[in-house]
Amino acid sequence: MPPTPRPLRKLGFLTIGLFDGADPRPGHESTLEIIELGERLGFDSAWVRHRHLQYGISSPVAVLAAASQRTSRIELGTAVIPLGWENPLRLAEDLATVDILSGGRLNPGVSVGPPMHYEQVKEALYPDTAEAEEFGYERVRRLLDFVRGEPATDFSGVEGFEVFSDVVQPHSPGLGRRLWYGGGSLSSARWAGEHGMNFLTSSVVKAEGTEGPVDFAEIQLSHIREFRAHHPDGEEARVSQGLVVIPTDSATPEQRARYEAYAAKRLPRTTTPQGPARLLFAPDLVGTSAEIAERLHAHAGFREADEVAFALPFTFEHEDYVQILTDMATGLGPALGWRPAA
Repeated sequence: MPPTPRPLRKLGFLTIGLFDGADPRPGHESTLEIIELGERLGFDSAWVRHRHLQYGISSPVAVLAAASQRTSRIELGTAVIPLGWENPLRLAEDLATVDILSGGRLNPGVSVGPPMHYEQVKEALYPDTAEAEEFGYERVRRLLDFVRGEPATDFSGVEGFEVFSDVVQPHSPGLGRRLWYGGGSLSSARWAGEHGMNFLTSSVVKAEGTEGPVDFAEIQLSHIREFRAHHPDGEEARVSQGLVVIPTDSATPEQRARYEAYAAKRLPRTTTPQGPARLLFAPDLVGTSAEIAERLHAHAGFREADEVAFALPFTFEHEDYVQILTDMATGLGPALGWRPAA
């Protein structure tokens, strides 16, 4: 562990973008307003989660396209797009298009693995190829190649009045350096490093290789170091940490009570690894900016990163997110050594 934490260079936030299934527009509008607020407060980045067949954002690239036209500076990310639902060639086109529209502000984060509840959804998603689909790292490699300008076909040139390219269009220079891998295991950290991606580490990791006591922060630290050890940029390789953080400096007593109840309800899952995959969850951090900063400065994973994308709780109200983001920008960020963007 370094003697002092890295100075916090970039402060971001992550939202799931919940909405009412009977009236979905207000929820989407709330997400866009929160991103606009983040830019006004000086946040460096805003990230959206990806949810299919749920009442959260199912098309983050489309939402970020809208956000790109309502903001001018803040970086826009996905954390994460599960590639099991995507065709890498088509996704590469969408990502490059939004990156062009945003002026080079897109930070796409992706992950691998079969879609959630695959047995129930595979006939709708891949009716002819369900058993042949590959959901591992090869799917990420294909996306990387397409985004970075590798040929997608052996045909190019003029056919009649139409001109064809052998690489994905539009091509957005620089986007290939802004692709992130969302991982929670040593193998995913290593793969992301070896392929020159950036690394998103969140509030969930895998407790691998031991049946004894486990420590979330130490596991996360090992992932960050594994990633950087295999990345061409070494110690300068970009890592973003994403815990659930709820500052309460300007919260009302009623808000504080709800926030504390939310965290307490989720606390039991943080004590031991969960399920066959041995997933370990980090506790949600609730308290004043000074209290949270003290806990983060003692967190081995946080000390190794200089970027964060703090996750907003799933089920709060718009006014709660305004309060939390405002306290992050005006209290917690500065307590961590961060300064708002101009």
